[in-house]
Amino acid sequence: MANLSLCMIVKNEVENLPRCLASVRGLVDEMIVLDTGSTDGTVELARSLGAQVEHFAWCDDFSQARNVALEYVTGDWVLVLDADEVWRSQATVDIRLLIDRPEVLVINLIRQEIGAVQSPYSLVSRLFRRHEGIYFQRPYHAMIDDSVEVLLKTEPNWQILQLETCAIDHYGYTLEAIQSQGKHAKARKMMEGFLAKHPDDPYVCSKLGALYIEMGEIDRGINLLNQGLQAKNIDPNTTYELHYHLAETYQKQQQLQQSFDHYQTAIAQPIFPQLKLGALNNLATLLQDNNQLAEAEVLYKEVLAIDPNLAIAHYNLGILYRSQNNFVGAIEHYEIAIGLTPDNPNLHQNLGVVLMKVGQVPESLEAFGRAIVLHGGSEEGERLRQTLGEMGFAIDPIATDMQ
Repeated sequence: MANLSLCMIVKNEVENLPRCLASVRGLVDEMIVLDTGSTDGTVELARSLGAQVEHFAWCDDFSQARNVALEYVTGDWVLVLDADEVWRSQATVDIRLLIDRPEVLVINLIRQEIGAVQSPYSLVSRLFRRHEGIYFQRPYHAMIDDSVEVLLKTEPNWQILQLETCAIDHYGYTLEAIQSQGKHAKARKMMEGFLAKHPDDPYVCSKLGALYIEMGEIDRGINLLNQGLQAKNIDPNTTYELHYHLAETYQKQQQLQQSFDHYQTAIAQPIFPQLKLGALNNLATLLQDNNQLAEAEVLYKEVLAIDPNLAIAHYNLGILYRSQNNFVGAIEHYEIAIGLTPDNPNLHQNLGVVLMKVGQVPESLEAFGRAIVLHGGSEEGERLRQTLGEMGFAIDPIATDMQ
């Protein structure tokens, strides 16, 4: 039976580390943690949890740190996680079977981005055989893919597999973990340095182009995304991302035909359905906004067939049904969305509107009260309270049962 090693780089991860290491207990045979300068007790905690801790002086290059961590690994296979990631136990049996197959080199894993609204899944190359030809490259978004591509030219008999079961939960998209502008600037600097040496690399064009757009440099981002699409030998996942980012940007700019075309091309890529959810849901919204309701409904249902727990799709479908006066359908999907994301005030507010329309006044007022509390004293919450008061309904959100 093949041995499996966990390999991590960390810095100041006291809060996240116990959850991460607990998730791989019973899966891995050793835990290697490379610390890059923690000051919060991470080193002592990691050792107390059974990890072997080594040290590395940070040099603004994630690939260098990950490669140093690999030097301490002794297992046949390597699982790379970050401290804000958690292994899903349901993937363990499949993995144990696959790593015992002698022809398998890499197993790509589906990761759920907890808290990410639009694109809740990604594909990561984080599980691979320990091999001298496999190592990390790229200072930011470090990955093994480039080295694997080179290795396969001289050792073509290896197999690259993709596990369909979602294997990792990533908590880096929760509100508490959203990147600050300082981190954006650091990421930008590192990726720009890589792009200067590799101007035809479609992956960095996708990541850096999307970052430019997020930072408000729209034209520069669009140009870089289009530059990525001109590269040769783009893999389907990168092709999807380039078209998706362009489609999303054009949608926000109300350039709807261009947005539609890029979403269609993104969806046509031969990748796992989970990875297409962002494009499918956004395209459905685009169609809904342009009164193509039947087509939008079909896409929302396709999204929910892939992931029944995607709250934004339930919310959007509720809005669609409300516009068609299908209040039963709207209530059903609003309530499902609330069950998945109970702290979203807009869900409660929209549910309150529909409940009022069907005459369920007490239930409507309860939903409105919860919305006011969740709005947290904002102008929107105050407007809602005033509107209800003008209708003759006095809401005391303090007394609202939030359980």
